[in-house]
Amino acid sequence: MSQKIDETDLTILRILQEDSKKTAKEIAAHLNLTASPVYERIKRLEKSGVIRKYVVLLDKKQFDLPVTAFCQVSMRYHDKTFIEKFEEQIQALEEVQECYHMAGRVDFILKINSRSLEDYHNFIKYKLSKIENIGELNSTFVLKDIKHTSSLNI
Repeated sequence: MSQKIDETDLTILRILQEDSKKTAKEIAAHLNLTASPVYERIKRLEKSGVIRKYVVLLDKKQFDLPVTAFCQVSMRYHDKTFIEKFEEQIQALEEVQECYHMAGRVDFILKINSRSLEDYHNFIKYKLSKIENIGELNSTFVLKDIKHTSSLNI
């Protein structure tokens, strides 16, 4: 981190991680400050890239996406060209919510939300398995969400 983050910045970031709709005025009241310096700190944190973006977290059940799968992908070949091509093709698959390049026996882990096991099966059969160089796929399914947070422990 190139810029100096002090305790006030950390408190602002913690508050925004919990509720990014909090106004500078509301945050300032929590910190016993005025809104103007809090607003300036938030703008500085945004400009420096500490705050990347603001998002809305949706309830997947409201959109009939109750099945969450983690798909472990192992590649046959590991040279740069194959890895880059795989990453590019995964970006184009709207079903993939998250993708991580891993160290260890598995090369990539994908998170996919589906309407049903049948929809997930069709995604694997007609889309994911069509990507060149996949050696092995292993799927696991979420039975119950125990903890889900987007907040960093800062």
